[in-house]
Amino acid sequence: MAFVQFSKVSLAFGDRDILKDVSVNLQTGTKAALTGANGAGKSTLIKIMAGISSPDSGERIAQKDARIAYLPQSGLVHHGCSLKEEADKAFEYGYVMQKQIDDLGEAMKNSPENADKLAVTQSELLNKLNESGWYRREVLAEQVLLGLGFDRDDFTRQTDEFSGGWQMRIALAKALMCEPDILLLDEPTNYLDIEARNWLEKFLQEFRGGFLLVSHDRYFLDHTINEVYELFNGELKRYPGNFSHYEEVRKVELDTLIAQYEQQQQEIQHLEEYIRRFGAKATKAAQAQERQKMLDKIVRIEIPENLKKIHFSFPPAPHSGQLVLTLDKICKSYGGPNVINNLDFVLEKGERLVVAGRNGAGKSTLLRILAGVDSDFTGSVKLGSGVSVGYFSQDSAEKITGSETILERLENEAPLELVPKMRDMLGAFLFRGDDVFKSINVLSGGEKSRIALLELLLKPVNLLILDEPTNHLDMHSKDVLLDALKDFGGTVVFVSHDRGFIEDLATKVLELHPGTYRVFPGDYKYYMQRLEDEANGIVSTPSDIASSATASASKDDVAGTKVSATKLSWEEQKKAQAERRKLEKEVEKIEDKISEADAKKSELENQMANPDVYSNGEKAKAVQKQIDDISLLLEQLNADWEAAAEKLDVAQ
Repeated sequence: MAFVQFSKVSLAFGDRDILKDVSVNLQTGTKAALTGANGAGKSTLIKIMAGISSPDSGERIAQKDARIAYLPQSGLVHHGCSLKEEADKAFEYGYVMQKQIDDLGEAMKNSPENADKLAVTQSELLNKLNESGWYRREVLAEQVLLGLGFDRDDFTRQTDEFSGGWQMRIALAKALMCEPDILLLDEPTNYLDIEARNWLEKFLQEFRGGFLLVSHDRYFLDHTINEVYELFNGELKRYPGNFSHYEEVRKVELDTLIAQYEQQQQEIQHLEEYIRRFGAKATKAAQAQERQKMLDKIVRIEIPENLKKIHFSFPPAPHSGQLVLTLDKICKSYGGPNVINNLDFVLEKGERLVVAGRNGAGKSTLLRILAGVDSDFTGSVKLGSGVSVGYFSQDSAEKITGSETILERLENEAPLELVPKMRDMLGAFLFRGDDVFKSINVLSGGEKSRIALLELLLKPVNLLILDEPTNHLDMHSKDVLLDALKDFGGTVVFVSHDRGFIEDLATKVLELHPGTYRVFPGDYKYYMQRLEDEANGIVSTPSDIASSATASASKDDVAGTKVSATKLSWEEQKKAQAERRKLEKEVEKIEDKISEADAKKSELENQMANPDVYSNGEKAKAVQKQIDDISLLLEQLNADWEAAAEKLDVAQ
């Protein structure tokens, strides 16, 4: 079993402890996520695990010959060869082993007296090479490249021709193809569309080695990992279960932490008040000094930024008519076949439409047409009565210029009722502390993109058109945005590669393929279920879907064949749904018990910190016995949860 082990690893930047006695063991079968607030040190820790950076102290032990693959967030560029040739570099380990095997063969010829011993070594290497998948490397390379969104035509293209996002896909492909024992992935989904994310999700589910990854995609994490490591204040803590389970447990811990924080703040306030009042009086100076010592000894409690919950609401959406958008025979071409062809569509008030489809299907193009940014098309787009449009795209960042601070700019843009909440809202969009006083003209592209999105959300519009609004946001920021959009009184059209975000927001799906389209009048789970059913031959294209490809067919004929197919599978679908609901309730029940047990354990641990308890042997012994009992209970509950969650994953 391959492993990489870290023991009491510490690292400091100046007077700030990034890592404090961190210990963790990654091995075959590990499926873990690393989480923590922005700037907590996640990327630093992964670099140390990969052997790229060195800690100030501690020990890193890797099994001999263990292959460790590391993918950074960004910055990798490939050049000087074709995509296929670059992909083949992932198999360098095989070429090295093959040379060793060949060298051993030569040595056997030249030293017959050592032939038996050399033959054993050669046989071991041959077995290892066979097991590594070396001889099926071309098939593996093709599967991975196609899975990550490359076309076969790309295989002969020079790597210099690919953009930055596709360069990172090449790097990810190489990391997956080299058959590593341990995978270290820092934001692997950043540059992937939803189809590529789905493929990577399945790859990691079936991956035989171990992996640790950082991601802001909750859905992706919930379907790939079974344990979470949180890095907070330099310390690393493990939580068994998927990411949603971690958040539930962490919420209980956070509630306890907030109560302790508020109690500590009161104590600090009382001590500071006493020192301020009596510090200068000779008769009270000694007591004031004692309180100053007490104040200095207090270990300040901090609340993790990534777990602070912030909520804000949009300005009220102006009134509009029921028909928000009417599209009539929209066609768009870039010189070749139509990317969008004869698109007819009606968007009604209150709908939240996600535009789905692979890269190149025309999603961003359609959003630019709807927003009035692109007028080079045929057909017509008609806005309904009273409709006012707000549009966000990644290009919006280019319009963010000026010398004022972030806070000044946003306070000038915000309605008066939102000005008092501006610091919290900026915090939700990752501008915390002194960041709000940064000048606009020194911000990065990602920071400007977040400012552009926040500015849009402050404007009183009733139709929001959003192209990848979750880019450059962490998980907490996505939650804030999602809550605000769900409460929004207007209509939303959006594109996103974050499946969890789509599932929670979309009420209708417009699926684009180059030259064709389909409209699914249901949420994203319904849409994905229909695609799965179609792939399995359970139902054909449903009768309630509009499609340019079937526009000329007889609607009665189309509907007739599809309704019967749906009826045939209804009982099976109903049974499967009932089983899923049963398993979901079982998981929720166990999660509630875990939350209660965690809260009780925290309460008991607080009691142990009470002088009345720890100074009394009998009381301390009784409380410790309760803590030990509840710890055993938690172990059993976590095991039960993992078993139930696994059953639920299978059922889904």
